[in-house]
Amino acid sequence: MMNFKILLSLLLLSSTVIFTPIVIAGNDEHGHEEENHGEPTSEGAAEHDEAGVVKLTNEQMKLAGVIVKPLQLQKLRSIVQAPGEVAFNTYKTAAITPRITAQLIKRHVVLGEHVKKGQAIATLSSVEMAEAQGNVLVTYQEWRRVKKLGKKIVAERRYIEAQIKWELAKAKAKAYGMTQGQIDRLVKSSNFSRANGRFDLVALIDGTILKEEYIVGQQIEPGQELNVITDEASLWVMANVAPAIANQITVGNKATVQWGEQRFPATVSQIYHNLDEVTRTSRIRLSVENKKDSLHAGLFVETQIEISTQQETDRVMLVPEHAVLRSPDGDWQVLVEQDEAGEFKGIEVELLGIRNGQAIIEGLAIGTPVVVKGAFFVQSELAKSGFEIHNH
Repeated sequence: MMNFKILLSLLLLSSTVIFTPIVIAGNDEHGHEEENHGEPTSEGAAEHDEAGVVKLTNEQMKLAGVIVKPLQLQKLRSIVQAPGEVAFNTYKTAAITPRITAQLIKRHVVLGEHVKKGQAIATLSSVEMAEAQGNVLVTYQEWRRVKKLGKKIVAERRYIEAQIKWELAKAKAKAYGMTQGQIDRLVKSSNFSRANGRFDLVALIDGTILKEEYIVGQQIEPGQELNVITDEASLWVMANVAPAIANQITVGNKATVQWGEQRFPATVSQIYHNLDEVTRTSRIRLSVENKKDSLHAGLFVETQIEISTQQETDRVMLVPEHAVLRSPDGDWQVLVEQDEAGEFKGIEVELLGIRNGQAIIEGLAIGTPVVVKGAFFVQSELAKSGFEIHNH
């Protein structure tokens, strides 16, 4: 019995020794599988290489307004801030005045109304105009008859006299205030009673009626200003600067006009050579576009005008301020187009400063294609691309 127990123990011990290496080998194989699973495959490595680059289609770039331009060295200018006042552009302003004594019998427009060139402003009546209109009709009929007969039948002297009298009659009517269109309608009408001395003063330009100084029935004298019409789409701003600063400003320099929160691009159009008698400052005239009718004459505004100094002859790399963005690690970067069109990557740069809405940068070669408009959209797409790769 004792021998049987010893034999059973030996059998159990031998089975343990035999199976132990098998278990160890199984664990070793499983460990290798885990190690291989943790190593990146060649496909995963390729995706990792694409991280930090985003590819946009032409349609995406067009919809987002993405614009790419090569970096160029540009001249850096300083600015001077100065108070200013909005004024009418006298080059686009016209006064409506009669040339003869007349009575105003009808108005056709009201103050503040927008008018077109050639539109009737007011109707006047004058004895002098009636005589001029009658002369137009008489000379026209004579010239028409002589011209129809021709030089072969009519003496040359009479032919020339009829033509000259007709031209003089038209010129006199125009000098009194009639337009060529009014004269044409008068001579083409068979009703000669239209030579009644009535005539219209018309708008000389497109614009807005800003002044109206008359009443119906009033007698108007030659040169008396009835209306003022101006095109407010283009205005002037008169800025006052110190004479020493004015010497550093040249015609054509860029400027900005600020009224409240609104900013309007402007250009220096004239530098006055006489000082203001009260403030003893030099006046700088800025031309500003006012397409949305936001500015009006008499408003006080702030201006920023570019100036050039001898010390500012160096050229620097400039990009729009909004083209420089923070990278994920907090550094400044711009979006650079890669070899393939529409492929962008964020490249870190050194931001030296911001002047007049332009960022001064370093760290890229001249000619590098950089996103100058739509950078925020490109950066957003870049961030989305990196997030998808990380999740994959």
